[in-house]
Amino acid sequence: MYLTQVELIDFRNYEHAAVEFAPGPNLLVGANGQGKTNIVEAITYLTRLGSYRVATDAPLVRLGAEQAIIRVKVIAGREDQRALTVELEINPGRANRARLNRVPQRRARDILGAVRAVAFTPDDLAIVKGDPAERRGALDDVVIQRWPRLAGVKADYDRVIRQRNALLRSACNRGGYLDRETEATLDIWDAQLATFGADLTLARARTIDDMRCFLASAYQAIAPANNEADVAYAPKLGVLKEKLPNAQQEDVAAELRQALIARREDEVRRGVCLVGPHRDDVDMTIGPFPAKGYASHGEAWSLALSWRLAGFGLLRLEGGEPVLILDDVFAELDPLRRDRLAGAIGDAEQVVITAAVEQDVPADLRGRRFTVQAGTVTAQDETPEGQ
Repeated sequence: MYLTQVELIDFRNYEHAAVEFAPGPNLLVGANGQGKTNIVEAITYLTRLGSYRVATDAPLVRLGAEQAIIRVKVIAGREDQRALTVELEINPGRANRARLNRVPQRRARDILGAVRAVAFTPDDLAIVKGDPAERRGALDDVVIQRWPRLAGVKADYDRVIRQRNALLRSACNRGGYLDRETEATLDIWDAQLATFGADLTLARARTIDDMRCFLASAYQAIAPANNEADVAYAPKLGVLKEKLPNAQQEDVAAELRQALIARREDEVRRGVCLVGPHRDDVDMTIGPFPAKGYASHGEAWSLALSWRLAGFGLLRLEGGEPVLILDDVFAELDPLRRDRLAGAIGDAEQVVITAAVEQDVPADLRGRRFTVQAGTVTAQDETPEGQ
């Protein structure tokens, strides 16, 4: 898969921009704050229906505008030249609207899977050094691109957690008293949590299991060291650790239901849900040591990058090679790591790179080049407007 055009209307600092990308490397060069990252943010928004930079849609709409539009043209691959136009209308405070080849879709999430992209950004250091929510989010990015229906499962699970937490807080505020109606309602939410939670847990565990070899090889390729890197899914519910990733859905759901029954008194006393995949983590190691707390800055950076390359490797293995995005990556790498990374991704169908300094990017990855300045994108073989 590769992009031929990305068009933005009232997105971030762009009133209107249309960028014509090519297969292979594409380099966006410009000083900080000019809008390079806004372009790659728009691409990744289509893969997850959310920004990796902000929690709400309002900041994505240009000041003074009511909505933003992201429109991309995608080619299935070098061997398969079928074209697809994917469009998303972002409406803060209202439902977003999506179109495929100009045909309106019933739900925005019906476009998930139409654009596949893996992005590495400076914030990804939090995958290694941050709290478990960062690792869960990074894992869910891969899960949803593998199985787009899991976006609906994740949304349903999050809804159940919100509703269940509200009920538990209410009971906690009453001194832990549970009347029959509250208990019956909790039983309903427990059943839904177990069902959706089992689906999400299995998808995460199987994805981690499938990513391990890709992560290990990526780390060996880009890190100038002899240590090996590894990852493992770490469910908070210990009984699942030995059963995953090969357990059956009904078995995982049963374990979650039993844990919910066992922890109900604690949950009511504390007013919060203590069981479920929203509390799970991903164990990341370099050699014999956990990466968090032990990895140097260079090791953590290499491991976070290896995580993204592992997701890229897994997705391309399963068909529909994703676009690889490297946002301001090379400035953080020493020359050896830059060259190793360039070698590791040299055969990618399409790479989109942003950089403040063009010379930071290895010559083999400069490809088609664009200058970004104050919300204007100019191909370097074009003449800027007004000149």
